[in-house]
Amino acid sequence: MAVYTDITELELGALLKEYDVGDLLSYKGIAEGSENSNYMLHTSKAAFILTLYERRVERSDLPFFLGLMEHLAQNGVNCPLPVHRRDGVVVSEIAERPAALITFLEGMWLRKPAPRHCREVGKAMAGMHLAGQGFELTRPNALTVGDWRPLWEKAKPRADEVEPGLVSEVEADLAALTAGWPQDLPTGIIHADLFPDNVFFLGDEVSGIIDFYFACNDLLAYDIATCLNAWCFEADGSYNLTKGMALLEGYQSVRPLEQAEIAALPLLARGSALRFMLTRLYDWLTIPDGALVNKRDPMEYVRRLRFHRQISSPSEYGIGIK
Repeated sequence: MAVYTDITELELGALLKEYDVGDLLSYKGIAEGSENSNYMLHTSKAAFILTLYERRVERSDLPFFLGLMEHLAQNGVNCPLPVHRRDGVVVSEIAERPAALITFLEGMWLRKPAPRHCREVGKAMAGMHLAGQGFELTRPNALTVGDWRPLWEKAKPRADEVEPGLVSEVEADLAALTAGWPQDLPTGIIHADLFPDNVFFLGDEVSGIIDFYFACNDLLAYDIATCLNAWCFEADGSYNLTKGMALLEGYQSVRPLEQAEIAALPLLARGSALRFMLTRLYDWLTIPDGALVNKRDPMEYVRRLRFHRQISSPSEYGIGIK
């Protein structure tokens, strides 16, 4: 979440008249995140999130994202729901941006998740994968292996300013991943961005999953690889084997992995690390000054890339260890 576009009280008041949500009491921008503009709203009836879609979100994808939230909620996944206007529409417009009003989900995201939390995230992700079955709309992953080269070319001219030698490293990674990317693993709806700030907890229990604006149809194991990157590395860059083991055990307690998925984890984790490094690198170099946005350090994922290159067996992530 972030704020790129400012909105006024008058604009917001006019928008809320289209909904049956009560009168506006307060609102404020939410700085966390990097993709869309988000505001926390309190009305006389409830609390809501207003999202203005910017940057990497296409208006044509909104029926998929918003419909997916409703489908998952109907199938047992705790997630926010789009609020329908009085005319039944869920996509509005404010400040010349497409926008949606979303229900507020109770809970908080964890800055320092423990292994027990990683286990619960694994379970929740597997449950989401199963619940996504039967969703009629489809959306290809717009940031998968074939999309990394065009993104890289935009950042490549200045990449060595961030880390000397980064250009040669990334070129080697792109070549290896493009040549070896698996094509025949189980697919389905994935979240594709299940970082700690997109999972809310109440105590040690997952209270819900948010921010489905990268969700798509892709390899289910790729979602797991992204979670290993997001949840199982420490601040010093080291991989926490105990967290990895817990996350993978939690996932497999709900949806057991095929052997081919397990074998592909090192390559998928390397690819996921490259994908997030590239978007962070591009944002680091191009994000506008003055936007209420947290810029995320691409070097965090450069270090993950270097770790994954050295992996010789999926057991090094904690799978199959007793």
